[in-house]
Amino acid sequence: MKIISTPDAPAAIGPYSQAVVTGNLLFTSGQIPIDPTTGNVVEGGIVEQTEQIMKNLGEVLKAAGASFDNAVKTTCFLAEIADFAAFNEVYGRYFTSKPARSCVAVKDLPKGVLAEVEVIAEL
Repeated sequence: MKIISTPDAPAAIGPYSQAVVTGNLLFTSGQIPIDPTTGNVVEGGIVEQTEQIMKNLGEVLKAAGASFDNAVKTTCFLAEIADFAAFNEVYGRYFTSKPARSCVAVKDLPKGVLAEVEVIAEL
């Protein structure tokens, strides 16, 4: 197993890694809309927060030698299911290869954010 870490995405805020590689698979931890330069949640609504999540995921994927096109499965967590359409609008611009996906609404997310996304990618 190889741990993936990049300063271009938010540091883990607990006892976990940004991502790990095992075999030819990359497993990212869930990314939330934290600006890695400030450590703060980005301001704005679901669109702005989803954009930051995608930037963070892109940096973690890049650090592992992958891209959004390598994604085979994503899991998406929304604080409000009413944000589904707006979330999808942003998500769809990044995951153009249309990996398998689960998307659920949850009671709470870390730091009160509106969304979190994790990825499994093939290297």
